Amino acid sequence: MANPKIKSSAQTAKKSNATAGRKPAGKSLYSKAELEEIFRRFSIQRPEPKGELEHVNPFTLVVAVALSAQATDAGVNKATRALFAVADTPQKMLDLGEERIREYIKTIGLYRNKAKNVVALSEKLITDFGGEVPRTREELITLPGVGRKTANVVLSMAFGQATMAVDTHIFRIANRLLLAPGKTPDEVEQRLMKIIPDQYLYHAHHWLILHGRYICKARKPECERCVIADLCRSPEKTWDIPAPLVELPPQIIGAEAAS
Repeated sequence: MANPKIKSSAQTAKKSNATAGRKPAGKSLYSKAELEEIFRRFSIQRPEPKGELEHVNPFTLVVAVALSAQATDAGVNKATRALFAVADTPQKMLDLGEERIREYIKTIGLYRNKAKNVVALSEKLITDFGGEVPRTREELITLPGVGRKTANVVLSMAFGQATMAVDTHIFRIANRLLLAPGKTPDEVEQRLMKIIPDQYLYHAHHWLILHGRYICKARKPECERCVIADLCRSPEKTWDIPAPLVELPPQIIGAEAAS
């Protein structure tokens, strides 16, 4: 049975406003109360959201995130399970060597350059940081293959800091929903950090990533499955009725998800 597409008069007005009377670029179209409600709903839907990259310690997390550039988490996980089983420290990774690392990650895009970076970052961790992953963004981004996004993921997932790691999903969501429009990931990061209510900031980047990955998809958003459909200001929206606000089943991460 085909699902009807509900387009209210309010939505029609939103679409015309998107091309005519839209607020200046960079301004969120949501009030403080609306932002509070959006993230409240996300918190009910996924009380404890998780990143979907497999890792066993901060070092393997750095490597996994660096490898995930222009690749899917599932693809990275498939390649790194065997790699991390034999090399879960910078020294073990150096001992493995670039050629053998390439064999483990050859199914990942840009694997040759990424293998080179994994060796280089492992070496720098040993020489400059005593083999330990640093806990500041400034130090993390000195590692080969580690940019601001990777650093933010590590600070959040490994060290419990509230950061906003703007990947392709978050960049798309922030602009599509007119939540925190920006021309660059850095602009979007700064604007999201300003508007997200403090009590929701720690989990916010995972909520937005998962929303973009599974609901507000790049090619065809599944608006009828969206818990914020009534609040959404996107001119692409096709549905005005929010999905039932219920807690989702726990995320299955790792080998269980692949089986």
